[in-house]
Amino acid sequence: MSWIHSVQVDLLGRYLDLAAKRQSLITSNIANVDTPGYHTKDIDFHSAMRRVMSTDGEGQIEPASFDLQGLPERPDGNNVDIDREGLMLSQTQLQFQLGVQLVKGQFSTLLAAIKEGS
Repeated sequence: MSWIHSVQVDLLGRYLDLAAKRQSLITSNIANVDTPGYHTKDIDFHSAMRRVMSTDGEGQIEPASFDLQGLPERPDGNNVDIDREGLMLSQTQLQFQLGVQLVKGQFSTLLAAIKEGS
């Protein structure tokens, strides 16, 4: 039973790492909203999470960031849309909060098991 919790907590930790990486990219996009020629960066969160789940905890997976294509550019070449970034930041914060709640649940379950064994 403890091995299952360990694997789940490890996966949740990796989920939180990915959410934090995406949040960092989004805040960088927001910070560069007025930088001429800057292009919005993102990661494919779902693909990165699938790779994390398929590695069985072997090694760290660094998600590749990429310039987001298809967004309208301003005359200065910048394509950051502050409304889109605000929405993505809110979504990512909710994902992170969900991950934290799930980790807390795993530790609560583990603590309950420890207390029952005492």
